[in-house]
Amino acid sequence: MRISVPATSANLGPGFDSLGLAISLYNQVVIRPSKFHSVSLRGEGSNNPMLKDNNMFIAIFNDFYFNLAKKKRNFRFEFTNEVPLSRGLGSSSAVIVSAIASAYAIEGVKLEKEKLLNLALAYENHPDNITPAVMGGFNVASVQDNEVKSIRKELPRFLKAVVVIPNRPISTQLARKALPFKYSKEDTIFNIAHSSLLTAAFMTENWEMLKTASKDIVHQKYRMKQMPELFDVQKTALNNGALMSTLSGSGSTLFSLCYKEDSQRIESSLKKRFPHFRVLTRNFDNSGVRIED
Repeated sequence: MRISVPATSANLGPGFDSLGLAISLYNQVVIRPSKFHSVSLRGEGSNNPMLKDNNMFIAIFNDFYFNLAKKKRNFRFEFTNEVPLSRGLGSSSAVIVSAIASAYAIEGVKLEKEKLLNLALAYENHPDNITPAVMGGFNVASVQDNEVKSIRKELPRFLKAVVVIPNRPISTQLARKALPFKYSKEDTIFNIAHSSLLTAAFMTENWEMLKTASKDIVHQKYRMKQMPELFDVQKTALNNGALMSTLSGSGSTLFSLCYKEDSQRIESSLKKRFPHFRVLTRNFDNSGVRIED
């Protein structure tokens, strides 16, 4: 069995812990029956032996598989990772979603995406990454009574994602600690208004509104101060035609959305100015988690 899960970019500026979308950059795992347990790892994280020995995917998979099958079996897990670790592109969500989905698939138990999403919530208590990882596309999500409520919108092929992946991470824990303990009423209203406008812009495909709607004053500036180059990355992307440019999750990746015809210029400008960072242009993913027997 082969399972793939896309990278995700969460928050999208003002949509703190509630907005996210899926990008065509994938973590994939092939699972085969085996006489003994074994793991192979290629791509992102392959130079880290701890990922083989202390693998979150296998721990979650084994828990769900045992609960479903009421027995233990050995498998060979072959991981091919494209999603960078600890860079704000949803690598942990990809692991959680793929582990749960594959345990059900191996045992032949049908799992609706809505149920998968709520099972994943137990491991990732914010829905902004796990929802697009499961559903694909652009998603608005909130949690009520320990259940994810979400609305999805497909993204057209004439839009592209340009991601700038720095050569070092921003700690999610430290990034949250950098945020103010309290916010003023004015700042709160600003973000509610812009998050609402951003959602409306995606849903009505008013792409020219994104630059205004994606403004945020609640979290980005505090997090980006930990890596000041990101302010210049954002400015460079916007000056070269990006429709929006936001910190991806808690960073350190900077995500930009643009028209297809502008993507090469934006990518080239970013590569020239930030040669020590990785710059990738990708389509958006509208499928979410996929399983092939």
